[in-house]
Amino acid sequence: MEIERKWEIGGFPDGLEEVDRARMEQSYLTTRPVARIRLEERRGKTDRILCIKGPGTLAREEIELALSGQDYDRIAALIGRPPIVKEYRAFRLPGGEKLEVSRVSGATEEPFYYAEVEFESIEAAEAFLPPDFLGAELTGRPGSSMSALWARREGEA
Repeated sequence: MEIERKWEIGGFPDGLEEVDRARMEQSYLTTRPVARIRLEERRGKTDRILCIKGPGTLAREEIELALSGQDYDRIAALIGRPPIVKEYRAFRLPGGEKLEVSRVSGATEEPFYYAEVEFESIEAAEAFLPPDFLGAELTGRPGSSMSALWARREGEA
């Protein structure tokens, strides 16, 4: 189960401990239900993942399966479109939560940023008070997911 909240953010935050960094590419096989492939490069290692997500916004079922390089490449060729590219960084918040911030390019004319925090429970997610530097909350806002962005971009193709 994935439980997360999302926000707008103007860039990578200053003054927080960085705990992870990666470059990611993701492409969608379908957006309803969400089925995507993701390539993650971090610290000299590359992982390829098939991710399937159920319905929902704050909480939803998520299944992730490792893919071989060959299987990833075969699926990417079937999709036949350039992936969404993310520069990903994770930071430790003062309350111990992990703030995940992504700079997204290749999906719109201008790159943009968004932030996520994942939680162990719905109660913890609902009780979380976001820091002031986070912008408008995107959790549950129609059209604000990466799969919705992919679908809009697909409609332009």
